[in-house]
Amino acid sequence: QVQLVESGGGLVQAGGSLRLSCAASGLTFSSYAMGWFRQAPGKEREFVAAISSSGGIKYYGGSVNNRFTISRDNAKNTVYLQMNSLKPEDTAVYYCAAGSLAGASTLSGMNYWGKGTLVTVSS
Repeated sequence: QVQLVESGGGLVQAGGSLRLSCAASGLTFSSYAMGWFRQAPGKEREFVAAISSSGGIKYYGGSVNNRFTISRDNAKNTVYLQMNSLKPEDTAVYYCAAGSLAGASTLSGMNYWGKGTLVTVSS
């Protein structure tokens, strides 16, 4: 059974930083591209960042480029999202997902999803 468990969310002031983690089990982690998505209250889930199975390719959604960094540790079956210069509009539930790199920026392109972790950025 595949499980993706996010952690690291919480309350932070604007301008602060958080690092999210997503621990994976039940799948061959090093064979999957991983992605982060987020969903703010009343809004659709949106793409945040993706990383290839080896970690050599990364790409980001336009709203977080140059502030967030995605990384992974295949030895630990974990993907990370370092979030810097946080803004109130970054407030959302953040989800990690596993799938193919070709579909990693789309909801339908990901095969497995975590339950999410809440990030709240106060102004």
